[in-house]
Amino acid sequence: MAFIDHNRRVHSSLSEINVTPLVDVMLVLLVIFMVTAPLLHTGIQVNLPRTRTGEPQAASPYALIVTVDRDGNIYLSSGGRTAHTPIPASELPGRLREELARRPEKRVYVRGDGDTPYRVIAYVLGLCKEAGASVSLVTDVQR
Repeated sequence: MAFIDHNRRVHSSLSEINVTPLVDVMLVLLVIFMVTAPLLHTGIQVNLPRTRTGEPQAASPYALIVTVDRDGNIYLSSGGRTAHTPIPASELPGRLREELARRPEKRVYVRGDGDTPYRVIAYVLGLCKEAGASVSLVTDVQR
């Protein structure tokens, strides 16, 4: 297709798409995703107990997760946000009730370090039940 400008010169239009800007944008997006992907999987580091059976299940990114670390500190992660400061055990049922009131699913996932004494995990499970949650224990399935 040709067109004539105001100086009476004939110009032809470009019929090819310039892909260089598209490639530049895609490479920038690739670098951004490569940098941010490891940050999405953050949380309190715990060594989950290993089991031989069980089906791996993916929890919703907005699931309520109670984490108990090796020292018995309790963390509550909700709405895709990871908690980095421990909360007192006395506050856990109240905070869980608030979070569960906003959700259709009343499930809480408990991640406990394998070296945490069983009595601490049992105490946290009781606090979750007290808040009205149905509780699932998170383990690492051996293959």
